Amino acid sequence: MGEDFDMPAAHDGADVAPSMKEIGKQGLKKKLVKEGEGRETPETGDEVEVHYTGTLLAGTKFDSSRDRGTPFKFTLGQGNVIEGWDIGIKTMKKGENAILTIPPELAYGESGSPPTIPPNAMLQFDVELLSWVSGKDICRDGGIFKNIVVEGDKREKPKDLDEVLVKYEARLEDGTVVGKSAGVDFTVKEGHFCPAFALAVKTMKKREKVLLIVKPQYGFGESGKLACDGQSAVPPNATLQIDLELVSWKTVSEVTDDKKVIKKILKEGEGYDRPNEGAIVKVNLIGKLQDGTVFLNKGHGEIEGPFEFKTDEEQVIEGVDMAVMSMKKGEVAFVTISPEYAFGSSESQQELAVVPPNSTVYYEVELLSFVKEKESWEMYTQEKIEAAESKKEEGNALFKAGKYAKALKRYDKAVGYIEYGSAFGEEERKKTKELRAACDLNKAACKLKQREYREAVELCTKVLSGEEENVKALYRRAEAYMETDELELAEFDIKKALHIDPSNREVKSEYRKLKEKVKGYNKREAKFYSKMLGKTKDERPIGVDAEA
Repeated sequence: MGEDFDMPAAHDGADVAPSMKEIGKQGLKKKLVKEGEGRETPETGDEVEVHYTGTLLAGTKFDSSRDRGTPFKFTLGQGNVIEGWDIGIKTMKKGENAILTIPPELAYGESGSPPTIPPNAMLQFDVELLSWVSGKDICRDGGIFKNIVVEGDKREKPKDLDEVLVKYEARLEDGTVVGKSAGVDFTVKEGHFCPAFALAVKTMKKREKVLLIVKPQYGFGESGKLACDGQSAVPPNATLQIDLELVSWKTVSEVTDDKKVIKKILKEGEGYDRPNEGAIVKVNLIGKLQDGTVFLNKGHGEIEGPFEFKTDEEQVIEGVDMAVMSMKKGEVAFVTISPEYAFGSSESQQELAVVPPNSTVYYEVELLSFVKEKESWEMYTQEKIEAAESKKEEGNALFKAGKYAKALKRYDKAVGYIEYGSAFGEEERKKTKELRAACDLNKAACKLKQREYREAVELCTKVLSGEEENVKALYRRAEAYMETDELELAEFDIKKALHIDPSNREVKSEYRKLKEKVKGYNKREAKFYSKMLGKTKDERPIGVDAEA
């Protein structure tokens, strides 16, 4: 595909002859498919609704809202989508349909978006702009109107957890000043002065200056505000005019879903790339207790040099590991880590001080450089197989250590290397099939340890769909069935496994356990299962002796 690709099917409305034009000077191109209505186009801050289909230049489709049957909504200019969309959609009218050809610099760049979008990929989007809502009415209810006085920098805007620094002056409609600051910082979700602040700053870019018209429901409501600190009172039901400047902010993010590892960016990093699992990273690292006691200081000494470690290898505490993998090169961050992701309930002797049990700890981390572990698409076929075998062995070691969640991640990574084997030869396909089956069975063993029996059954069944006489898969599925009291299914799998491998000690042992479990049921159930598992010579499975 390229500029001369086939046009999509005809759309409702008057079609026009396709015309190609370049937008800006970064290589973004737009081909008009259908004219829109009127002359207005959306602006930064507007919430737009679109339908789209995304393809690579070769024609491979990687995403489509049309296939899902649900339009996609996002706010223009907030960095919620790739930059090429923010630029291109601002040129479209309501109802317009266009093809946007977006260079990698305005899409996913050198990193791509694995596994669907490779590095340095030129993308094409068939986009239809269905509608938009103006961002000037911030709350969509007429409660806060925002007029931009000075445009801000870049595209990013603060979110609820971020710490912002603002300047402001708030006045009544007659010009009386009721609030003013030459610089105050606060967490966005906690707000400051009146409710409008938290809502307004989330729509602003760095160094943006705005005039807000704030109705009472987002000001001080029916109660108003008493005079204090030399500032005038706000009468009940007063409308406010607020000059507001977003000077800067520090991005704060939740590294873990349970909010127990929180990262505040003190200095922005470079580019978009971040370390992956298995990356070699170099950092400067300082660890402190809540009272400020330094218990760890690595990488700051001139002789020692930067502290180097491999991510996801337990060379540092889990919270530091996860935080570093969320960072960019050159980024400096302050990380708050709860005990669950630090040293837990045990006392820990560190480099410079003891960390008491159940301590929340604080780290200042500077990511100096990193070398990512190779991804699948960067490898030759033999490299993929070797990488898969290595990850499987790592998973086995973690399983033996009782670290089942980490072992599962290694097995998943192993399968990921060999998932798509169109380039594999016959012998390589045979090897990768064996590797996938081994990883799935090992994952089933992890799921059994984690008491996730349904998942274990599904993994074993997946293996059996390709190898119906796999004894290990039958045995592990029987284990899972026994735990969910599906004893008839367990008995079927055990008998089949013994028929295939009559001398298998593990399967014989599981059969004895099954018989014992049956005996524990009430007399009616025991009578039923004793018939099913009768000990007559004719009923005994092949290879099971009288003492089994």
